[in-house]
Amino acid sequence: MQATNMAADTHRETDTSHRVSSLNHNDKPYHIVLAQQFDRSSIDQLCQMADMIRTIANSRQGGQFLRTMLGHKRAMLYFIQPSTRTFLSFTAACQVIGMPFSEVRDRSTSSEVKGESEDDTIRTLSQYFDLIIMRHPMEGFAEHVATMLNDMPRTIPVMNAGSGKDQHPTQALLDIYTLYRSFANPRAERSEPRYTKNVFAGKTIAFAGDLLRGRTVRSLAYLLCRYPGVRLVFVSPPELKIGDDILDYLGKHDIEYELRDDLRKDLGEYDAVYMTRLQDEHDKSGESKAIDYDKYVLTADMVPDFKSNLTIMHPLPRRHELDEKLDATPYAKYWQQVRNGMWMRAALIATVFNVDVAIRDHYHAYYTF
Repeated sequence: MQATNMAADTHRETDTSHRVSSLNHNDKPYHIVLAQQFDRSSIDQLCQMADMIRTIANSRQGGQFLRTMLGHKRAMLYFIQPSTRTFLSFTAACQVIGMPFSEVRDRSTSSEVKGESEDDTIRTLSQYFDLIIMRHPMEGFAEHVATMLNDMPRTIPVMNAGSGKDQHPTQALLDIYTLYRSFANPRAERSEPRYTKNVFAGKTIAFAGDLLRGRTVRSLAYLLCRYPGVRLVFVSPPELKIGDDILDYLGKHDIEYELRDDLRKDLGEYDAVYMTRLQDEHDKSGESKAIDYDKYVLTADMVPDFKSNLTIMHPLPRRHELDEKLDATPYAKYWQQVRNGMWMRAALIATVFNVDVAIRDHYHAYYTF
């Protein structure tokens, strides 16, 4: 039995390695589809680039420079699923980096209503645009598109802006960026030195709520495995506990974790709490209505139990699981999280199109002393 399990584990690792290899070009992420594509070095470099872009963009001259980077490229935002923050974050990121963009948000406006296959729609878009950013309700669809485009005469990158209940890698990157900025010494330099230290070592991060269907939690858990010494606590109803595939991945990377069923209990242990809503849009027949979600809410009356420097995050939208009275407290980092998405996605686009070197050179020439 043990030999069988080991063989299965080896197969999964080999399969993931093959998938990552097909999504990368020249050993660097090209199609941005899986969180597993990013190692510690690439995450840290993206965080550095996000810091540099936000600093440069703070002046008129800097903003004008950034807008010269990708004016010769075009992006398509293909969002066949409702979105506010991710969609607007990507449009803002394209604007920051000077990349013109178009959008398709409703299949009824495309030739799919005439019977065109979705694959042919994507193939058509790939002829007009240099980047496809896509949100889709089907798990694995972004990876399918990346594989399909790899076989096209003209290959362009695909960015996964959320795929079903599976993954949301760009959200995970902005979450890591937000945690970095929360945990790091605020007086640290905002370039390379900020990201040379593993600020996650010794930290306990709790994920609370609907963890079974929370693609943001899944992707962030993958990325946190790059930081030895972090401890993860998953707090959820039994029906919505984190998937075994994530727990297996944590175990293979020697990341300490624990499963709990009450957020209030031991709340004072946590350095960060990542809240999630009940994702009942994935219900087939209203089964979420039977779940008691009251133990997975964060309210203002819990503040006395918080660590003094607790970081509260939420991918949003929220319902009653996160008290609005917490918004004005120093613990609330979810609005910074929203803004950080613009900078991280601009950094990601810049890196995929290899203009990150020019941005880095400009930063060091004009913003370091």
